[in-house]
Amino acid sequence: MSFESSGRERATAAAALPQRKVLHVGCGPRGLHRLHPVFHDLTRWREIRLDLDPSVEPDIVCSTADMRGHIANGTVDALWSSHNIEHLYDHDVSRALSEFARVLRPDGFALIRCPDLESVVTAILQDGLETIAYHSPAGPITPLDMLYGHRASVARGNDFMAHKTGFTDLRLGRLLLEAGFAHVNTKRATGFDLWAIAFMPEANPDETLDALACAGLSFES
Repeated sequence: MSFESSGRERATAAAALPQRKVLHVGCGPRGLHRLHPVFHDLTRWREIRLDLDPSVEPDIVCSTADMRGHIANGTVDALWSSHNIEHLYDHDVSRALSEFARVLRPDGFALIRCPDLESVVTAILQDGLETIAYHSPAGPITPLDMLYGHRASVARGNDFMAHKTGFTDLRLGRLLLEAGFAHVNTKRATGFDLWAIAFMPEANPDETLDALACAGLSFES
């Protein structure tokens, strides 16, 4: 699904720098596998790790809802958020997405993955709340885990794993446009994932979408 802000023109993106910066928000423990494959070329991308949990030893410890004082305006080329925004309180979501737009360069983009609430609801109606939907490195995952966070992790005292809000493709696309992005594509994928790619006004969407498709993520319907 594609969303476009009205009355906004996109300029041709500037030539890529020799090494561009990707801000990895909600990064978790260090590991290249935690980055989307489009960012795996370390000669092209430098990862900056940000997390609210100091135990994962990020480069920056802070909330995505307020990165001021840590990251200046327009200083990163891309932002990667994987299963992070659902951990925010709902009233902080718009602030966080606006922060994503603030720290990106005018030709930058944000790539976001989170649970797809529509798919979760379908699974609940078809198979029940506590039926195992899939297995993850953290263990079996049920629709209840996808709604409220991984229960086993929370039970062990990791409150950072709790989910506090949720998204459909329509809601996420609207919120990203309201946050200041010029163009947004969303994708409901298999495995209960909802994806969004959000572009700043001077970005080159075609170039980035082609790179993502080559890395295994196509936003074509």
